[in-house]
Amino acid sequence: MADRPTISIKPGKPARDPRRPKVRGGGPPAKPARPADARPEPAATPGRPRTGPKAAERPPSPPAAKAPSRPPARPPARPPARPPAKATPAPAPRATPKPPARPAARPAPNAADEGQRVNKLITERGIASRREADDWIAAGWVKVDGQVAQLGQRAPADAVIEIDERARQEQQHRVTVLLHKPVGWVSGQPEDGYEPAVALVTAANQWEADRSGIRFHPGHLRHLAPAGRLDIDSTGLLVFTQDGRIARHLIGDETRVEKEYLVRVERLDGAPVQSTDLAPLRHGLELDGVKLRPAQASWQNEQQLRIVLREGRKRQIRRMCELVGLKVLALKRVRIGSVPLGPLPEGRWRYLRDDERF
Repeated sequence: MADRPTISIKPGKPARDPRRPKVRGGGPPAKPARPADARPEPAATPGRPRTGPKAAERPPSPPAAKAPSRPPARPPARPPARPPAKATPAPAPRATPKPPARPAARPAPNAADEGQRVNKLITERGIASRREADDWIAAGWVKVDGQVAQLGQRAPADAVIEIDERARQEQQHRVTVLLHKPVGWVSGQPEDGYEPAVALVTAANQWEADRSGIRFHPGHLRHLAPAGRLDIDSTGLLVFTQDGRIARHLIGDETRVEKEYLVRVERLDGAPVQSTDLAPLRHGLELDGVKLRPAQASWQNEQQLRIVLREGRKRQIRRMCELVGLKVLALKRVRIGSVPLGPLPEGRWRYLRDDERF
């Protein structure tokens, strides 16, 4: 009995197994083999400290590194339910601001109240043609009541019009050409197959007996226009001029310049031409519903008439002769005003002399 170990039990502590070797050193004691019939130790509950002799003998183990915990997967957040759309009233139409009231339109000025155009006043006073007047106004050579005129300007009929001396000098240098037009040339614009008679005004065609003392210059063809017409089947004196005063004097509505023609005729019915009554040719005929001015008609010889007109309608003499039963075979103009055709050869031309007046 003396050989059995004694076990002393302290109050409040578990009994110590005397067969367990004492632990020497700082390390933890080796864990003895567990007998086969020993009960398994209950698993330590995490977060609760162990009790008993083993917990007192073992130093606390370092906490194991915990894997980063993932937050539990959340279900996708549903978008908040939209509140039911409320019927919003349509916006009221914006009131369009009214434009400011315009002043009452002024009545269009009456052309008669403003007078006539300055170029027309110049033409009516016999100073120049409208084309010349427009050139002078553009050059600043025209004054109306002391003020420089502008193109298109109107002025009263009694306005004071002043013309610069430079315009007068330029007008003096404008030429007038007398041409003996042949048959087959037109007096105005060119026609199909026919050339204008102004094409004959060249240096080569100037008459050698021209006593005007003016030498031909190409600038004389500028603005050279026919002052009157002569039928393509007629011949004789045709006037071209750069001077608007002469053109208006010869072809204006109020012109009274005489134009003399020699007309060779025959009767449409074959009767002798001398039996024709010439009284209707002198006065009483109408063309296109317009009564003709009095004319002169007489026999130049047995087949030729001498007719003097104070107007110039298209193909006037030919139409007049048809009204009295005559057919025109040839027509030649031999005088305009006081300027005769004279000995000027056919197809030649000359300048109007300073001592000649229509």
